[in-house]
Amino acid sequence: QVQLVESGGGLVQAGGSLRLSCAASGGTFFMGWFRQAPGKEREFVAAIRWSGGNTWYADSVKGRFTISRDNAKNTVYLQMNSLKPEDTAVYYCTADRGGSTFGVQSKWRYDYWGQGTQVTVSS
Repeated sequence: QVQLVESGGGLVQAGGSLRLSCAASGGTFFMGWFRQAPGKEREFVAAIRWSGGNTWYADSVKGRFTISRDNAKNTVYLQMNSLKPEDTAVYYCTADRGGSTFGVQSKWRYDYWGQGTQVTVSS
């Protein structure tokens, strides 16, 4: 069983930055972030493979968001720059122990989810 604890959400003006953190209690192969805005489906944001550090990003955040990991702390980060009002959502950390890259951007792949942290970007 893996427990995920997120932190770092908040309110920021458009163009600003936030960094989300997610600490995992157990070993994982993949960790990622999804987000869900009111009335919308949960969507993929970014993912990272623990071994090797390969990363994946949604087109909507490429060049603005960066996912990274700290092996010693078993923690993944999402650095969000140049934030836009449309980035407003609840952001969820997720993880699984599968080694395959198949379906990295699909929410159905992941076994473990954090409680979510609100990110609000004002215009």
